Amino acid sequence: MMGTELSSILRLEVPIVVLLAERAIAMGEVMSLVPGSIIELGKTVDQDLDLLVNNRRIGHGVAMKVGENYGVEVTQIGDSLLRINALGAGEGAEDAAGAMQQPQ
Repeated sequence: MMGTELSSILRLEVPIVVLLAERAIAMGEVMSLVPGSIIELGKTVDQDLDLLVNNRRIGHGVAMKVGENYGVEVTQIGDSLLRINALGAGEGAEDAAGAMQQPQ
């Protein structure tokens, strides 16, 4: 039975979000945005992007072009437990940098 449950979990489709950066700004600034406005973010262009599942970081990557689409090359990925926990099945998955694996 456990193999069937695992098989079902592994077939689940989940959205993955690639987060460029984020920043808090005052609502007044939001209201003054117009086409052409520039919002400076606190991340440098050479920093990895965050890979999120269920708003929980599971890894990092760098942006790349794949044909005419954007892509992400994974540079670090959390272990299996971290990735399963991102589904909400466990606690402490929000930021487990120690559980990230570097490419070999």
